[in-house]
Amino acid sequence: MRFYIITIALLIQSVAFSQKKCEYDVNINDSLGNYKETKTNLVYEKVFGNSKELVFFTLAVDNGTPILKLQIIQKDKDFINPKCIDEKSRIFLQLNSGKIYTLIANENKCDNLIYNSVDKENNRILDANFLFVKNDFEDLKNSPIMLMKIRFANEEKEYFLQKELVSEKVASKTKPSLFFIDYFHCIEQ
Repeated sequence: MRFYIITIALLIQSVAFSQKKCEYDVNINDSLGNYKETKTNLVYEKVFGNSKELVFFTLAVDNGTPILKLQIIQKDKDFINPKCIDEKSRIFLQLNSGKIYTLIANENKCDNLIYNSVDKENNRILDANFLFVKNDFEDLKNSPIMLMKIRFANEEKEYFLQKELVSEKVASKTKPSLFFIDYFHCIEQ
């Protein structure tokens, strides 16, 4: 009997501490409300010749409204086509459970072109916010992401999210497919 109690206690403890600790880049509570933003997390990296593409996620909550902040950084010696989002832009997340979760853009904008004269390369940076369509986040919090498709204003692009990503460019190790499992609890009230 003692063995079972100890085993159950250890199991409960391991489940309680299995989620990652929440670290925030922004955490504001004032008379206007509250806003929290988790640390930025690399979820996709592609390096091919002179071309580099990095995709980052950040979760935020603004007075109870969850937001996914998307950042796409592209670098290339050649010209890079601009990426824009509009009110029809979407992020589709296909989960391992088979469900598809949709997020919608709440702004119209295009990426910024910055020329790096030192490396003689073009850099395009897109920062965009997407809103969660559903209030039911259980599937998102319990099932890994298999595929992400982003519908931009001028194209659609698919990104396969890996179980583990060891970055060449930002010297980090992340688990993109587990992003929401690991971090969604940080923005829940």
